[in-house]
Amino acid sequence: MGNSKSGALSKEILEDLQLNTKFTEEKLCSWYQSFLKECPSGRITRQEFQSIYAKFFPEADPKAYAQHVFRSFDANSDGSLDFREYVIALHMTSEGKTNQKLEWAFSLYDVDGNGTISKNEVLEIVTAIFKMISPEDVKHLPEDENTPEKRAEKIWGFFGKQDDDKLTEEEFIEGTLANKEILRLIQFEPQKVKEKLKERKP
Repeated sequence: MGNSKSGALSKEILEDLQLNTKFTEEKLCSWYQSFLKECPSGRITRQEFQSIYAKFFPEADPKAYAQHVFRSFDANSDGSLDFREYVIALHMTSEGKTNQKLEWAFSLYDVDGNGTISKNEVLEIVTAIFKMISPEDVKHLPEDENTPEKRAEKIWGFFGKQDDDKLTEEEFIEGTLANKEILRLIQFEPQKVKEKLKERKP
């Protein structure tokens, strides 16, 4: 589903995006022009995506988190994002319904893509999140969530799972909708990320 490299967005992709997001034709076409200016090939590589994230968080180390976010957005696993994947990603994280956002969060935490989440996968993502929190901010975190291990333990405990258990997408979404504490713990300062994503929108 590659994009044409010409200045026009194909009718098929435009219709698909209008159907799957709330964005207007005018906005999508304008974004596409900006997208092509930054990525003349019509694709964003993992490295380019990481450097975009690095600009968001100059005082942190967002590389690991950016890799996981990229993986969750790379729908066809080809190692790059085309315009459609990029817009769907923006929609899911900023405008999407809660359930859509949680479906995306599940894919973020499902590191090996096998359809379930393990406690180790939760720890891997939480560790990546911690690399983006300044040491000063870590000092202000509650005692029972001020390390990646403690936070992962707390999340897993809220789901009522044993160490070797697995979490399905349905359990993940239902559990998170039922407990705002889980939602807070699985996110990285969502407001800051949201503000930066909006600044970034092409």
